[in-house]
Parts: sequence; structure tokens; C-alpha cells
Amino acid sequence: MKKTLKFIKSIVIALIIALIIRAFIVQAFRIPSSSMENSLLIGDHIMVCKFIYGVRLPVLNVKIIPISKPKRGDIIVFKWPPNPKVAFIKRCIGLPGDEIKIVNKTVYVNGKLLIDPYTKFIDPHIYPYYTTNVSADTISGSRDNFGPVKVPPHHYFMMGDNRDNSLDSRYWGFVPEKDILGKAFIVYFSWNKHYAVRWHRFFHIVK
Repeated sequence: MKKTLKFIKSIVIALIIALIIRAFIVQAFRIPSSSMENSLLIGDHIMVCKFIYGVRLPVLNVKIIPISKPKRGDIIVFKWPPNPKVAFIKRCIGLPGDEIKIVNKTVYVNGKLLIDPYTKFIDPHIYPYYTTNVSADTISGSRDNFGPVKVPPHHYFMMGDNRDNSLDSRYWGFVPEKDILGKAFIVYFSWNKHYAVRWHRFFHIVK
């Protein structure tokens, strides 16, 4: 009986530790789409640092220990604004107060060309600018010609590295800071669509 109780106690302690780690320290995610190629591939399994942007209380989502703010270029996991139950991963392009404009696939931040060597383009066609309601009255444009828009306080503008195949802030708007889950930092496992392991991706640092 004592051995059984000791075993149950060990399991409970292990579960509590695992929940604490998942809630405050790191969390695992799998990449399901090609929107972040070639930085992240379909089938990559990544670890996300949850405390780098501050420690939040679970459920209440209240930040109790501020640490740092997202930076331009960070690859971030966040709750998808149209459906917060879904986690998305994109690269942070615009910070609060930034003006974002896209001209013929080229991104400008505050009037300056964004140097983004990590991007990938798969479609030579360029869609012209058109006026439409994307997610708010102030956001309109096409995939390749967009804005200008100003990022509101406590919000961020996210884009996928695979610019021609990414459902991102160009379509559904800004990401509230409170919905940011963490920063991707390492690929710990990876396999392709045929379930062949990509050994060279193991422990690949996400940049």
C-alpha cells in the first residue's frame, strides 16, 4: 500500500512539474503548413520559450513579471485573432507605432526598406492594390500591395517568411500583445510528409 501511494505521489508531482513547465517555461509545437518556409518546414517540431516576453498567469492571462518585448524579426507563436483556440507562428514585422507598407511584394517599415533575407517567393504574379475590408476599416490592400497601416499600441504585425503562401496580418490584422505565447528557439525533431526523419534538422536553432 505504501509503495502504491508513493508511486501515485511521484506521478502527481511529475504532472505538476510538467504543467508548470508548459505554462511558464517552454511548450512544444508542430509546424503544419509551409507559411514559414524555408525557416521552418512542415513537420518540424519546435520548442517555444514562454517566459521571454514576460510571465503570465494561466487562465487570467495577466502578466506578473515583465521581462522583454517582442523584437522585429522574432519568430513568434500566438493565438490566431479570428480564433484564439488556434496557435499560429509567424515572424514579427511591425512593432507598436510602426507604419507598414508593402509595394510590389517589398515591405517598408516607417518608410524604410525592410531587409528580410529570410523571405521566400513562389509566385511571380503581383496583385495590385485594391480596397477591401480585411479585418478592420483601416486595413486594406492585396497580398503584394498593402497599406500603409499603423500598428496600434500593444499590437504587432506578423508575416510568414513564405510571403506568397501565408495567411498573416495582411489578411486578419494585428496581434494583441496579450495573445503572444512565446518565441520559437529550436527545432528538436523533424520529419517530412513521408514520415522520413530529417536528422539534419535536429537541434536546429530557429532564426
